[in-house]
Amino acid sequence: MSDKPGRSNTDGFSAQERAAMKQRAAELREEANRGGRGKKAAVEELDVLSKIAEMDPADRVVAERIHAIVTTTAPELSPKLWYGQPAYARKGKVVCFFRSGQVDKERYSTFGFTTEANLDDGGLWPTSYAVTALSDNTEQELTALVKRAVS
Repeated sequence: MSDKPGRSNTDGFSAQERAAMKQRAAELREEANRGGRGKKAAVEELDVLSKIAEMDPADRVVAERIHAIVTTTAPELSPKLWYGQPAYARKGKVVCFFRSGQVDKERYSTFGFTTEANLDDGGLWPTSYAVTALSDNTEQELTALVKRAVS
């Protein structure tokens, strides 16, 4: 069971977090409609949130948590769609991404890193991970990987 109030390891976002996400989506729509400096970033983040909302419930729960981890841990990364799936880029270059297992017709979803990620470790290191659920431990591991990737 999660130590975060209002959320278990398999529930994804709590009702409060979902309400905040809907509010953020409304803010992004407003920003995109105004056409200000952040229009492209707002539209891209809104596209990512919309894609996540369309996912199969099991994938959506994982994608929501990953989105929260990446945007909190590495605010310098910008959400965007990459091959039609959520990704996070620095200066337009994708650093990490989520692939829905349902969309890809695979038995698991994937969280991965591109060559833009700072993960090099000797002559061998993983660049993608199968994800079926997120526990507190896996969330901590993902957070550490994202921190390292943008270091």
